[in-house]
Formats: sequence, structure tokens, C-alpha cells
Amino acid sequence: MKILTANRLGDGIAVWYADGGWAETVDQADLAHDKAAEDRLEAIGARAFAANEVVDVNLIDAEVVDGVVEPVRLREKIRAAGPTIRGDLGKQAERTA
Repeated sequence: MKILTANRLGDGIAVWYADGGWAETVDQADLAHDKAAEDRLEAIGARAFAANEVVDVNLIDAEVVDGVVEPVRLREKIRAAGPTIRGDLGKQAERTA
């Protein structure tokens, strides 16, 4: 499975394509289960990049763990969670609040 990620141009926040827009949390990301869905997400990312909404647009590997979408690679897990040195900062802190 793949999901579409990028950084929002206005503030640099990592975002994921979800339900017609860009979500700040990965657990809402639209999943691509086949090549056609991947192509659709890539086209959406290309249009958003061309419109100067996002930068660093990428399809990344994802999996569903206990019903929640999660990135596979460590780099993407860090982007989804926030700083690795303090659990009380970033998106990881927001989830526990």
C-alpha cells in the first residue's frame, strides 16, 4: 500500500493526502491499494505542487496496524510523529493530549 505525503508550502508541516485535501496526521491518509490508485495520488500531488500548495511530494509505503495507517520507513514515522528527542512536542504530543 502507498500513501501520498508532502510538506505544506506555507509552514513546512508534513501533510498526507486524505479525503480531497491535506491532513496533518497520517492516520487519515488515503490508501492506494493498486497501480491505478497510486497513479491517481501521484497526479493529485503533481497538481498540488504545480499550484504551490505543497513541496517534496512523494508516494511512500504504508501499512495498517491495528486499524491505523502507519508509514513503513523510519524517516516517515519520524515525520508523522514529530521530534525524536522529546515526546511532549510535535504531533506525538497532540495524540496523547
